[in-house]
Amino acid sequence: MEKGVPIRAICRAISVLQAVNRMGPLTMMEIAKAAGVPYPTAFRLVQTLIYEGMIDLDPNLKRYKPTALVQSLSCGFQDSELLVEVARPHIISLTRRIGWPISISSRVGHNMILRDSTHANTSLTFERYYPGFTLPILDSASGRLCLAFTPKEERDALLRWLRVSKLVDSEYLKGTSDALNLDQIKEQGYAVQGRNLHNLTPGKTASIAIPIFKDDEFLAAITVVFFISSMSVDAALSRYLDEMRYVSLKISEVFQEN
Repeated sequence: MEKGVPIRAICRAISVLQAVNRMGPLTMMEIAKAAGVPYPTAFRLVQTLIYEGMIDLDPNLKRYKPTALVQSLSCGFQDSELLVEVARPHIISLTRRIGWPISISSRVGHNMILRDSTHANTSLTFERYYPGFTLPILDSASGRLCLAFTPKEERDALLRWLRVSKLVDSEYLKGTSDALNLDQIKEQGYAVQGRNLHNLTPGKTASIAIPIFKDDEFLAAITVVFFISSMSVDAALSRYLDEMRYVSLKISEVFQEN
């Protein structure tokens, strides 16, 4: 087995747990679809997670939901607390000014993880998104922004892992930096996603993401999400980019060395 190849069963179990934790309560069929695994595999994994106390069956709904024990998985993870504490008032204020929801996300492995958002603070959204929601790093505005500001050695290692794990088509990964315009993204200081395909309402929204820095290194992305039917990406950039940059600067100032 090539070095770096993940254990497939563990990857699938994590996918099942993430699906239930993010979207539950779910039926077994919905779990299989959301996690991208065959129904018999989903059944075995769910039974294992029930045995471990991470998932429970709601007898009234006949659906599976996460238990309080899933919180134990985050007990040692505290580095995002200050980020959320600092960013929260700024993104709420920005949403009040422009109307659209704002999110804060950072990279964990090969995904961007939502740390906080203002979807619950505006009517200009199709769905509410909560901390823990994941986006693919190669196919999201925040993910490409993160890659653009990630040091080349670290970025190359991440892309090698994606290639070896076969989570992304190998042909797609050829010349990734050029294909994703990473140099251009870094130079201009923002990334866009003209059509978000990996959210709860695929194809209905677009995004603009700009970086938050800690000691001049990428810490997280601040992203505005808007309806595709409401305006073009160019119009959104013209209207909101300066305000987003101001908010990003105010948040980043807290994380700069004295």
